[in-house]
Amino acid sequence: MTVNKQKKIAVVNDITGFGRCSVAVALPIISAMKVQCCPLPTAILSSHTGFKNFYFDDYTPRMKAYINNWKELNLQFDGICTGFLGSKEQIDIVIEFIENFKTKATMVIVDPVMGDHGKLYSTYTEEMCEEMKRLIKYADVMTPNLTEACRLLDMPYPERLLNTGELLNIAKELCKKGPNKIVITGLQYNGNIHNFIYESGNAYTTIETKKIGEDRSGTGDIFTSIVAADIVKGVEFVTAVKKATAFISKAIDYTAKIGTPITDGICFEEYLTELQ
Repeated sequence: MTVNKQKKIAVVNDITGFGRCSVAVALPIISAMKVQCCPLPTAILSSHTGFKNFYFDDYTPRMKAYINNWKELNLQFDGICTGFLGSKEQIDIVIEFIENFKTKATMVIVDPVMGDHGKLYSTYTEEMCEEMKRLIKYADVMTPNLTEACRLLDMPYPERLLNTGELLNIAKELCKKGPNKIVITGLQYNGNIHNFIYESGNAYTTIETKKIGEDRSGTGDIFTSIVAADIVKGVEFVTAVKKATAFISKAIDYTAKIGTPITDGICFEEYLTELQ
């Protein structure tokens, strides 16, 4: 009997103790999907930035030494998944990390956490936006929301609903910059959430689900973690996005029903055993 080697994903993100986001989400979800999750911390926070106060430790000065040890150990990864990056220097470090660790068999998944609802996050500078354009050249898969997609293409954020043709053009333009698989996430139409999927050279499709309650922290981290784990296992992209969408919908519904505060994120633990 042939036993397949367990897959490994290096997850580049911050470690947040409370609030269900970043590595605190990626580690249990990727592990539940039978893939080894190897965190590369960018920062350590006591709670996410949606709380009125929090402890923050920037890990930038220690990232290179951390990565150098992985080099010495000759580690190899089936996937590299990047999330929130807090500075231009961190983006540069991550680009160098990918250059050193990516092989022909390594899938790079980039979640360009830059902003939402038409605005960049307060920590994001124009210089960082330009650096993110460099990073996505290395991506095989990218999971931007519409704000991030528009900014990466230097186009204005639309103040109206986009039609399918317009979304397709955005996805195609993003693919020209590096990735061959794109999902534009969190498009809100008529009380529903749409995820627009495009694979270079193939047809597009949209996965739709009902919007439940308010936006919560960690939703994107859950989505990208599920997609990344499936991608490195060879699952079809559309199938991975469908799984992520269905899982988040079920978990948010449960979270809302038990009255969980918005800042506490999504109670995904309730359904972890259903992930494969």
